[in-house]
Amino acid sequence: MKRHFLLAALGAFAAFSAQAAETLTIAATAVPHAEILEAVKPALAAEGVELKIKVFSDYVQPNVQVAEKRIDLNYFQTRQYLDEFNRNRGTHLVAIEDVHIEPLGLYSSKVKTLAELADGANVALPNDASNTGRALLLLQKAGLVTLKDPASPVSTLKDIVGNPKQLKFRELEAATLPRVLGQVDAAVINTNYALDAKLDPAHDALAIEDADSPYVNVLVGRDDDKDAPAVRKLAAALHGAQVKAFIERKYHGAVLPAF
Repeated sequence: MKRHFLLAALGAFAAFSAQAAETLTIAATAVPHAEILEAVKPALAAEGVELKIKVFSDYVQPNVQVAEKRIDLNYFQTRQYLDEFNRNRGTHLVAIEDVHIEPLGLYSSKVKTLAELADGANVALPNDASNTGRALLLLQKAGLVTLKDPASPVSTLKDIVGNPKQLKFRELEAATLPRVLGQVDAAVINTNYALDAKLDPAHDALAIEDADSPYVNVLVGRDDDKDAPAVRKLAAALHGAQVKAFIERKYHGAVLPAF
């Protein structure tokens, strides 16, 4: 009798635990976002939140699927990219938590220094507006171009007023830039794609953003559930000491905690 009672009690407790646990599905690019999320999964599980990570290779579908409520959250983008996406797509996604900075870099498989970059060299840039403007600011900092508004984060190729090396620019989807690196003289590559392609920003970049870059990668969701308990637990975990230590230990300055 006691044994049956104990088994029934254990069964009831397991059923209650299963109901009490909440699942969050989150879209992320592979490096470093999915790796950082994997690092917080055990702590979240202990708090009753199961984190399911879906890895994407592009910058569009993660936002589309969150907006359409097919995925709860995403973690791959900067606030600047999010603002541009919302304007262009009519979405209303919101930044929930700042997590990390990925200094943008200029890379080449043909030259080792900026001085070696030849006149008329072909340079590839990411083609989405926020990253194009960001890339141009990096090139300006490196002395390769001068912009009409030197501080504008949304400059385009039309805003270049000085180009002493007469560089030729190609705008391509950000995810493709590591794959075309051998076909151009240099390319401005987002750090997540650089790391995925086994590039080391600290050693391989010809030029790289400062550590105080305003382009912070954020946790993103919908306004109607940004304050849900499970979402707040994930936000707290991503902004915690464990994640800071993980980023510093794993990425050696290629990725920087934003807190």
